[in-house]
Amino acid sequence: MSDGGQVTNPAPTIKRRGLMLVLSSPSGAGKTTISRALLEQDSNIFMSVSATTRPKRPGEVDGKDYIFVGEDEFQSMIDRGELLEHARVFGHMYGTPRAKVLDALNRGIDVLFDIDWQGTQQLGNDGSTEADLVTVFILPPNSKELENRLHRRARDPEEVVRHRMEKAADEMSHYREYSYIIINDDIDESVGEVQSILRAERLRRERQLGLHEFVQGLHDGA
Repeated sequence: MSDGGQVTNPAPTIKRRGLMLVLSSPSGAGKTTISRALLEQDSNIFMSVSATTRPKRPGEVDGKDYIFVGEDEFQSMIDRGELLEHARVFGHMYGTPRAKVLDALNRGIDVLFDIDWQGTQQLGNDGSTEADLVTVFILPPNSKELENRLHRRARDPEEVVRHRMEKAADEMSHYREYSYIIINDDIDESVGEVQSILRAERLRRERQLGLHEFVQGLHDGA
């Protein structure tokens, strides 16, 4: 109700198509921590669950953390066109099931992807989802900090850490292929920057499915 006691019309609701928010980085740069913070703070985005051929780690839940499949089944998913993207990373296959993602986008729900540059390229080349893609690359503040973060995780043996550091240089060389770059020196600040990107991308004109009808109503005096 207005100050003059008159009833005001509620704000219009314009339907929106969902978007695909991709976070990529070398191992240890912070994309997983940022992803978890986004999911905790925003109810309109969910994490895409990848299919993978790697063994399940202690505490992981099939269908929640990953969809664990064998090499033959993974290849069958590729052959049937069921994956939006797929790539081999550290000796194991990873891929994004298509159907659940497209359903979410059509319902105005955003989907978060924690994938590498190979998967991001494939998403960008898929005609059915190219316009839905928002890509962010996370960089560490320096290489020493990246190595320290990998050691602090205490999950992988020393030789795996060395291999990941060697691979990081190649991964970081693909930063030019991303629309947004964040240097993750402070995790809270980095989360805020990703949230700002998400807010802005949700307001893009082409994502507002009911915008034409709304503007036409304004023009007609509705």
